[in-house]
Amino acid sequence: MAVFHVLLNWASQALVFLFFLLFVAFLGYCLYIKHIHMKYDHIPGPPRDSFFLGHSPTVLRIMNSGDVMHDKFLEWTKTYGPVYRINALHYVLLCVSCPEATKEILMSRKYPKDSFYKRLFNLFGQRFVGNGLLTARDHEQWYKQRRIMDPAFSSLYLRGLMGAFNDRAEKLMSKLMDIADSKTETQMLNLMNCVTLDVIAKVAFGVDLDLLNNSSPFPKAIETCLKGMVYQVRDRMFEFKPKNWSFINEVREACRLLRKTGAKWIHERKTAMENGEDVPKDILSQIIKSAGQEENMTKEDEEFMLDNFVTFFIAGQETTANQLAFCTMELARHPHVLEKVRQEVDDVIGMKQDISYDDLGRLIYLSQVLKETLRIYPTVPGTSRELPEDMVIAGIHIPGGSTCFFNSYVTGRLEKFFKEPLTFDPDRFHPDAPKPYYCYYPFALGPRSCLGQNFAQMEAKVVMAKLLQRFDFTLVPGQSFDILDTGTLRSKSGVLCSVRHRNH
Repeated sequence: MAVFHVLLNWASQALVFLFFLLFVAFLGYCLYIKHIHMKYDHIPGPPRDSFFLGHSPTVLRIMNSGDVMHDKFLEWTKTYGPVYRINALHYVLLCVSCPEATKEILMSRKYPKDSFYKRLFNLFGQRFVGNGLLTARDHEQWYKQRRIMDPAFSSLYLRGLMGAFNDRAEKLMSKLMDIADSKTETQMLNLMNCVTLDVIAKVAFGVDLDLLNNSSPFPKAIETCLKGMVYQVRDRMFEFKPKNWSFINEVREACRLLRKTGAKWIHERKTAMENGEDVPKDILSQIIKSAGQEENMTKEDEEFMLDNFVTFFIAGQETTANQLAFCTMELARHPHVLEKVRQEVDDVIGMKQDISYDDLGRLIYLSQVLKETLRIYPTVPGTSRELPEDMVIAGIHIPGGSTCFFNSYVTGRLEKFFKEPLTFDPDRFHPDAPKPYYCYYPFALGPRSCLGQNFAQMEAKVVMAKLLQRFDFTLVPGQSFDILDTGTLRSKSGVLCSVRHRNH
């Protein structure tokens, strides 16, 4: 019995000591948060919702209501100026809309991507985009991958892909013909998702999905991954709530599907190339050939190829589809712009079915329309960088180690950069108009800008030119023009249209 009392006494003392340690740790964390507040509170910013959570409750409230967080960023920018802070626990994010700082930081290699990108390595424990081109923070590691990928996105190589762009766009035109004949309404976003995923699968990886006529798990998997990414990044407690566990398992399974598919396609192509078989001259072949010329290729480099497969598969589909849907929506809302761009298509393309690379260069006003679409609806709204040392932005001292967020949704909608910013006006991007000074960057800027931006805009031009050439489209009345924030920005309504054959 005495032994029992001794053990009970030890256990009680251990519990007291444990609670004491927890109290000390909690007090230490409180002091650290207070230190962070003192370090950054000279920078303007909205009042925190709480000492611990900072602005997190506001972010979660906006997410859960289905509103767009970037509209709140825009409101805060108008209120607090070109640099302001957002707090969450001991983390601080500095939102920057100063063009001079944007130029300095994004155009230079000395400002690495910040730790936010490490959170995209996996989703809830399942490897997602890993340490590929999008997320690599070490410059040498990133540069090696970029050197491998660059030949696959050169102008000369992309010129040779026009046949595939035309072929996949023709499948969409056939589908639209059936829709026009049946006089049914259709969601343009859904169709654009199908055609852009068909393009990236065929042009990049030599695979025929034909999603306009066949079902596939890929669109749902991509959507699930992006949704999971938003929750993982914006709600640090998301995976600890039991009600979310079922969705988290869906996200993990979607990640596994994409990576398993990528590994299969890469293995099949490498085997065919090693056996001397004829293989498509697509981006995947180019990547494998370039990688084979690198010295010291490791197992991790092979994993990087898979990381980049997932990155290209998602980014090459989702963002272009959203841009095309938004572009269709804005043209239908602005008949004078629609008439002008259609006239250009008629003058340049006429009635011919295959659009050439040179034709794309002559579709100048269509380029303006696509750029204006991305100004108002940048499908990837921003990027972030880490400051290795102290600097001054807009007269405000910024401590070294800070994370700066550059939001092209915000700068594209600020009156000081674009007059009447919510007016859709492609003439802002007329060749003779003043070029926006580091306030328009839908593909980011500098050495870490989007590798696939020329690919994406070639594809968008081909699809839009064919659509304008052959069809009239009007928006179904009563639908919302709101934006859905799912990591990328997409139309909430899906752009519901009535489509008719065009009378020439």
